[in-house]
Amino acid sequence: LSGIIRKGAAVNLIFDMHSEYGWEAMAEGKQVNTVKGLKQLFPERVELWTLDPEATKRRGVRDARELYLSYNQIEVEDIGLVQRELNLSEASIDSANILRSEFGKSWIAQLLEMTNEDIQTFCDEKRGHKGSIMSLQRKLLRLDNLKYMQTKNTNNYIEEILESLDAGKHVIIEFGSQSNMLSYMLAANMITRRIHNSYVRKADKFLSSKNPSDRPQPLVITIEEAHRFLDPAIVRSTIFGTIAREMRKYFVTLLVVDQRPSGIDAEVMSQIGTRITALLNDDKDIDSIFTGVSGGHSLRSVLAKLDSKQQALVLGHAVPMPVVIQTRAYDQTFYQEIGDTDWRYVSDEELYEAAQVALDDIGF
Repeated sequence: LSGIIRKGAAVNLIFDMHSEYGWEAMAEGKQVNTVKGLKQLFPERVELWTLDPEATKRRGVRDARELYLSYNQIEVEDIGLVQRELNLSEASIDSANILRSEFGKSWIAQLLEMTNEDIQTFCDEKRGHKGSIMSLQRKLLRLDNLKYMQTKNTNNYIEEILESLDAGKHVIIEFGSQSNMLSYMLAANMITRRIHNSYVRKADKFLSSKNPSDRPQPLVITIEEAHRFLDPAIVRSTIFGTIAREMRKYFVTLLVVDQRPSGIDAEVMSQIGTRITALLNDDKDIDSIFTGVSGGHSLRSVLAKLDSKQQALVLGHAVPMPVVIQTRAYDQTFYQEIGDTDWRYVSDEELYEAAQVALDDIGF
């Protein structure tokens, strides 16, 4: 990711599940230490957004932008993606479609306010199933526990993120305490679906006009726990499965990060152009890595001999042939060679003092 930013190859949208990419992360090893995040390395080029402002402030990050989503932005497809997390039946999903058809974008807000009598009346008029709708209502109440969820947004935060990406800014969305799978999958899918729709429109405009100024900025979307979005059972209902199958024709591609690649749909794995793989021990995961790779069987022994945390096997479009690389240390030398090193973090106190000096200099 640092290389993409440094080279200006694309803009990044990173869903930071464990708040490790943005400001800082814990270093590996026994010593209690931290390493710099992308915001510290590229302060002018990276924007940090948070779905949990309180947790972000506790970690000492002071310039993160707050991000909120609303019930009226949730589509039935988003609920279908987290069907397992909410323990919803197919009948409940059918009921959600009926409610969406009747109430439009406000279907969740309307449902959560309905009494038992309201539900009964609705079912009598629309031929819905009362038990399914009541079950859906009860389980969607869990969304009230998501700190970033509002009944209705006054600001269009996703549009602001799009404007940042268009301006060449790299966007990191961190989840803080909202990193459970329900929260992570729902927010990532909602945001990505809208951004992808925008890129489809931009790509169509560029293909029509052939004007270089209309060419969209290439976008790389990074997701962790990728098998949750690209599982064979749900891959066709997620926006990430759609992006993977489109193979970058709308200037959007995925960077998938996963420790269990065997959980990713085989068709999606065959579409992944470049793979960077560290040591794996599970046979199913190893088989998945070599899906669609010519001569993959002979590379199994190479993968098994990699030094843990020290080496990686790179294969695919980025290299003419599979090659083992020594991974680079993420340390002060790396910061100096890759990051924007003429910057250091300035506290509010230092900024205030500098402002007072400047005011004194000009006579205020």
